[in-house]
Amino acid sequence: MEMKKINSGKLRAIGYDGRARMLQIQFDDGSIVQYSGVGEEVWRRLSSSSTAWSYYRDNIEEEFSAQRMSGNAAAGKNPLDDLFGKP
Repeated sequence: MEMKKINSGKLRAIGYDGRARMLQIQFDDGSIVQYSGVGEEVWRRLSSSSTAWSYYRDNIEEEFSAQRMSGNAAAGKNPLDDLFGKP
């Protein structure tokens, strides 16, 4: 899937597969999430929005089924450990 680089809020890249109706989003922490069942109109609006982060939060984040594809957290490490100073 071809990814379009953007810099909006926590979004760093977005891509869309119209045949599979699959939206892929890369966040500033390097994690990638795929959303299924996303229509072309939602993709068009996201990819052309001057406020893509807001559009994502309002119209995609909790509206579509998501699957995390990758992330930056080490296996077995709780991401909250960094907040509380645990090694």
